[in-house]
Amino acid sequence: MEYVGIIFGIFGILAYVELSSVKKRVAALEEELAGIAGTSSFEKRRDLLDAVDTYIGKQVIFDLKEDCEDADIVMYGNSKHGSNTLLDADRDWLLVRIDSTKGSKEKLIRTGSVQRISLAGEK
Repeated sequence: MEYVGIIFGIFGILAYVELSSVKKRVAALEEELAGIAGTSSFEKRRDLLDAVDTYIGKQVIFDLKEDCEDADIVMYGNSKHGSNTLLDADRDWLLVRIDSTKGSKEKLIRTGSVQRISLAGEK
């Protein structure tokens, strides 16, 4: 019986060590996410959302973060072969219609993946 108590004690210590390392990793991820809440062109996410409201219904050009690029938006919507029209927006998502020579399709884009939005004629 004595050995069973020792084995449970060892497992308890290992579980505590693993739990404390998980807490440290979660804290580090929370710090990282807090740092990327805004975008490089918009100081605060609220500024991005305010800009988006003025562009609803208009043709826009999206500059997406490098790891979030969408082939349809980059290839068709941001070139002479088509256009992106911002249909709707909320706090987390943008609804975009992509018109190209192949047809039209609608896509959802996370606001966190957008680096910059401008009108199609401005760029």
